[in-house]
Amino acid sequence: MTPDLASPVELCGLELAHPVINASGTFDAIAARRAFGDAVLERFPFSAYVSKTITPAPRAGNPPPRLWEEPAAMVNSIGLPNRGVEGFLEHDLPELAQLPVPLIVSVMGISAAEFSVLVAALDGRDEVAAIELNVSCPNVHSGLIVGEQPAETEALLSALRPLTRKPLIVKLTPNVADPAAVAAASERGGADAISLINTLKAAPILAGRRWLGGGSGGLSGPAVRTVALEQVGKVSAAVSVPVIGMGGVERGSHARDLLDAGSTAVAVGTASFRDPVAAERILDELRALGGQPATAAPSAYVRK
Repeated sequence: MTPDLASPVELCGLELAHPVINASGTFDAIAARRAFGDAVLERFPFSAYVSKTITPAPRAGNPPPRLWEEPAAMVNSIGLPNRGVEGFLEHDLPELAQLPVPLIVSVMGISAAEFSVLVAALDGRDEVAAIELNVSCPNVHSGLIVGEQPAETEALLSALRPLTRKPLIVKLTPNVADPAAVAAASERGGADAISLINTLKAAPILAGRRWLGGGSGGLSGPAVRTVALEQVGKVSAAVSVPVIGMGGVERGSHARDLLDAGSTAVAVGTASFRDPVAAERILDELRALGGQPATAAPSAYVRK
């Protein structure tokens, strides 16, 4: 059942003003503020902000080219470029802490030991409201077994749960036969919420050769929406913890479909690459569908 959009949304202990958040890596809040000023803070389009994924050590990311466009989708092979956890805490966290919404930090390691380092480093930071465990990114050849096999996923959560009281959100890969089994294993291990779907594995080929610098990447956008609806529905039925649904959300009706499929919140991803205020429009359309008046306010994103 679609939630009452006039009321705050409760997501694993976090109170959100509405159900629309961002997908990790699809909206650079720090760059947006540099471009558009404090208007970004005044009219922030999401009710919670999910950071780009951080890893224990700095990563340069995959070689270019990194993006491929399809008629109804995009393939990215970014490769998780980031400063590493120490650089994130020193440079990025102070800026992200100024956002007017709860901060969810996305992390990824190649082993339980690396995930443990990341979770322990974030546990003592009051600026961090929750931690998203990225066990599903197809652009890095590491750690995928954690998100592909229920037993490995449960073991990871069991190792991480004692390290923090912060909510742990597990971001699942869609590239498995039974995501619901992995989601249930995550809940048994101590996950507070499930997030899905991440991108589908894809390899654009041009003139007989793989075009992306990393060889392959992740497919996202409208083309994956029906996959997201099917998997969100099955996962929501398999767990009792909240589900964050995402995949191809371009309009308010798409968000409504994911909420009706069982998700508590909805993440906007690829749409933000084309339109940095897509989430604001999607929320207004969603509210209109739910009977709540839209904001109908002018955009805050006017370059200084």
